[in-house]
Amino acid sequence: MLIDLNADLGEGCGSDAALLQLVSSANIACGFHAGDAQTMVESVREALKNGVAIGAHPSFPDRENFGRTAMQLPPETVYAQTLYQIGALDAITRAQGGTLRHVKPHGMLYNQAAKDPQLADAIARAVHDCSPSLILVGLAGSELIRAGERCGLVTRQEVFADRGYQDDGSLVPRSQPGALISDEEQALAQTLEMVESGRVKSINGVWTPVTAQTVCLHGDGEHALLFARRLRRAFDERSIKISA
Repeated sequence: MLIDLNADLGEGCGSDAALLQLVSSANIACGFHAGDAQTMVESVREALKNGVAIGAHPSFPDRENFGRTAMQLPPETVYAQTLYQIGALDAITRAQGGTLRHVKPHGMLYNQAAKDPQLADAIARAVHDCSPSLILVGLAGSELIRAGERCGLVTRQEVFADRGYQDDGSLVPRSQPGALISDEEQALAQTLEMVESGRVKSINGVWTPVTAQTVCLHGDGEHALLFARRLRRAFDERSIKISA
């Protein structure tokens, strides 16, 4: 069994270098919610050094709230902003001798695109127009995945180790109880269930089918690195190979 393990980089967390030794894909902030030109260059260089697949992590223009503010922008505005961010990281990656492999929206842009077909289509078009060979990463079973398929993109369905799920397979909003899983045992059990059995238990106790092609590891938690190492050990014990 193969699984991709991804982490968000260039967001100001001190664990980036250590996480790059554990994951197979990196989503690099493109300046709209975090990071800047210098951190993009540094993140790309570190990813290349560790043989990690490089992806763009575009966001709504919302540095003040780390890209977590809901916004109602015209689809063409989202298209232009997404294309701008992907293009910037693509240029930096090529200048460092690498190749941009995927795109994963960040924060509220990601969450809104999971349910809004027009927003999802705008993002998918931007990815396709930058390069049809790019992989679009989105929440498993979401509108973003369907939009990518409509555009003819290869998609990768994502699950979260440390996030609570609702009955329909969507994530519990961060503003609500149960959004974040702080218990390592619970997060580990949830991840293995999603990867091995293709299902997740919602906060209401409902089992929901889910396709797990990539697992997101958040690097900004207090015990993020310890959990990442523990998850890698669990995968190794079950002969689950990490690969982008």
